[in-house]
Amino acid sequence: MSVSITRCLLCWAMVVILPLSLLGQTPSAILHTQGGVWVNGFEATDSSAIFAGDLLETKPGFSATLNLEGSTIQIQAETVGKFQDDLFALDHGSVTVGTSKIYKVRVRCITIVPVSNQWTQYDVTDVNGNVQVAAHKSDVRIEHESKDKKPSPDAQESGGTIVHEGEQKSYNESEVCGAPPEVTHAGTSINMKWIAAGAGGAGILIWLLVHGGGGKSPISASTP
Repeated sequence: MSVSITRCLLCWAMVVILPLSLLGQTPSAILHTQGGVWVNGFEATDSSAIFAGDLLETKPGFSATLNLEGSTIQIQAETVGKFQDDLFALDHGSVTVGTSKIYKVRVRCITIVPVSNQWTQYDVTDVNGNVQVAAHKSDVRIEHESKDKKPSPDAQESGGTIVHEGEQKSYNESEVCGAPPEVTHAGTSINMKWIAAGAGGAGILIWLLVHGGGGKSPISASTP
């Protein structure tokens, strides 16, 4: 009986330790890289599975490609951003998006949205507080919230600014969105809740390994 209880507790301890990505969560994209790319604070290998909410960072001289259904995202060197199923939240750096699924890019309160589900290719760059948007194939729309987190009047009336194919527009991030937050680095942004969960689960395992065997040994045929 004590052996069954111990095995059950060990199973629950492993559930605590394992991240959700190993418990059946389906990857949203595949990351291709030749090194120099970090995901959630760990260096990634080629053909790594990427999940919604993952934080990516490319080091100087290195780039990466994200492939997902209907879209491809080229992440240039020295770029930090968070991947989501329908958009890439760019912290700083540069990305090139090719999409037939209206895949968006967001820079704080500014969101770049393809105007149709036809194949669209565009660049978004955010360096030194200057956001540049270039439309290479089809048009994109620039939407932004005002500083009080409400859609700006011009965006409500006109549906946002259109960057037509072959055009490029620039925006001052601070003027549109307010003072910038502190820069995020993937190498220092490991999710602390998973560290705490892993530590707690490891503690349970150690306790069970030390004390779980302290019960009586199974009764053998020669011992009544």
